[in-house]
Amino acid sequence: MVKRFYVDQYVDRILAQDRVVLSRAITLVESKLPADQELAQQVINRLLPYSGNSIRVGITGSPGVGKSTFIEALGNYLIQKFKKKLAVLAIDPSSQRSGGSILGDKTRMEVLATQPEAYIRPSPAGASLGGVARYTRESIILCEAAGFEVIFIETVGVGQSETAVHSLTDFFLLLMLAGAGDELQGLKKGIMEMADALVITKADGSNKEKAQAAQQEYQNALHLFPAAASGWQVPVLLSSALEQTGISELWKQVLHYETTTRQNGFWEQKRKNQQLYWLYQTIRQTLEERFFANPAVAQHLAEKEQAVLSGQLSAFTAASDLLNLINSISDKQ
Repeated sequence: MVKRFYVDQYVDRILAQDRVVLSRAITLVESKLPADQELAQQVINRLLPYSGNSIRVGITGSPGVGKSTFIEALGNYLIQKFKKKLAVLAIDPSSQRSGGSILGDKTRMEVLATQPEAYIRPSPAGASLGGVARYTRESIILCEAAGFEVIFIETVGVGQSETAVHSLTDFFLLLMLAGAGDELQGLKKGIMEMADALVITKADGSNKEKAQAAQQEYQNALHLFPAAASGWQVPVLLSSALEQTGISELWKQVLHYETTTRQNGFWEQKRKNQQLYWLYQTIRQTLEERFFANPAVAQHLAEKEQAVLSGQLSAFTAASDLLNLINSISDKQ
């Protein structure tokens, strides 16, 4: 059970950079209890004026690409070199399928997890992608109000989670492996179109030549893509977390991107577009939740399912019947 404070207590302690209360506030955001949700939204609205000052970096890549190792290397670099306060938030929609816990991210980033300047928070296992992404967006606001200057949003799953992370971040980073085969080319192309930088990881030892060849291949491929609305030329970099190479170069690109897009107005416009995107996403998600929570729908849903399965009703007609049922109830009220 979430230990509740008053709104002022949450706000004051988060602004005072109290990590324990920050974690409790994020747990409050993730709670499905109506009272917790109401309290969480009051806290978030109070903290909104103190948010928005971080650089939000989305990081994605196929399993085995070395995301956790790369994040730890980049995070430690930012802390040691620039004294940055860093929050790492993870989106893992795959956990509802595998039943696995993503708490392992903390154990894979052992050094970073012990840094007082770092805060690592995994998403709740078993939540839907839309729900987890919404929680993450609200967690970003809380972390920014708590003084975190850089926020990494890591996608653990593969697929639609990349779109969700892209809609939450300023800079979207795609980690790639050299010689991973052609079976993921379709997936890579869709993600590559969203990326602001590509990094070929594990570019060391006997893998270095393959990484250099992959770098040239992806650079050539990117020239075939339409020009980005940001006016940004997507770089392809090499990195080895093992040898600590390519880390500083990547961060220089992130800062260069920020400078470029702030000057041409894209940075601010992108954030505004993201806010509207999440307005409509939240409306859709809330309407869906209320629809299935309606007692009348619960009473007739199984019947409509059977009618669709037996071919007595089309899916469209069954859906319309259930929606009309709710409308008729609302009209009577």
